[in-house]
Amino acid sequence: MPVRLSVVSQKGGAGKTTVVLNLGLALAKRHRVLIVDLDPQGGIALSLAKPDQAWAGLAELLMGSASIDQAIIQTKEGNLSILSRGRLDPADVCEFELALHQEGALGRVLADVEKGYDFVLIDTPAGMGMIPRAALQVTNFAMVTFQAEPLAMRSIGQVLRVIERVKADENPQLELVGILPTMVDAENQSSKTALWTMWSGMQGVLDNHIPRSDVFSKASEVGIPIAFLGGPSRPEVRRFDALAVEVENIIDRFTPKETEEPEGAYRELV
Repeated sequence: MPVRLSVVSQKGGAGKTTVVLNLGLALAKRHRVLIVDLDPQGGIALSLAKPDQAWAGLAELLMGSASIDQAIIQTKEGNLSILSRGRLDPADVCEFELALHQEGALGRVLADVEKGYDFVLIDTPAGMGMIPRAALQVTNFAMVTFQAEPLAMRSIGQVLRVIERVKADENPQLELVGILPTMVDAENQSSKTALWTMWSGMQGVLDNHIPRSDVFSKASEVGIPIAFLGGPSRPEVRRFDALAVEVENIIDRFTPKETEEPEGAYRELV
């Protein structure tokens, strides 16, 4: 069974979709990765500059109006595929949320689409409503993104409380990979203070962080991950490579290892 990792946050604008897309690409250097977009706004397709109704996806699978082959987009990066939100009318968002929250619905879809993948990265809408809750119920791991600013720090405890409740009552396999600081502004004292406060005063904050940088806006404008912008090697790309390694190592510590049979001592038969 592949690793399922949901990326969640209480506040919007914390960079969840950017993290999912670029972390997925970094992991795809070593693993087969499927990105799943649960956000009714369809952030993954929008980040790739696709028209709102361009791709069939999750909505069609929920309705039974598309096959898995029709719904999954194989990218030009061989190990990376995408299950987009699908063609969702804004007037149907409530029905979409209810469909995902029905008992077993999301788990059945993921079980159908994840065959052959090593990682399933799930992008969720902001907040701790029905869709993020449904994602946490069926995933092995959660990552919390937060914008490195004092106001955002106050919401982290709310997210962690929901994760604890889901683990206790609904999904005992759920583990926290970590808390990822995003949009860290090295020129802003409040941002730096928030980062250092988190690192020094809270458990589970990842060693890596994502800086505030114009490179993310440039990539979004043309609809590509930052690694595809071309030109000289960018430090932001290396940050996602380092984040992928950190995530792999943390998940590896939670994953039971197969024990080899101890070799027997030398013996003679006669």
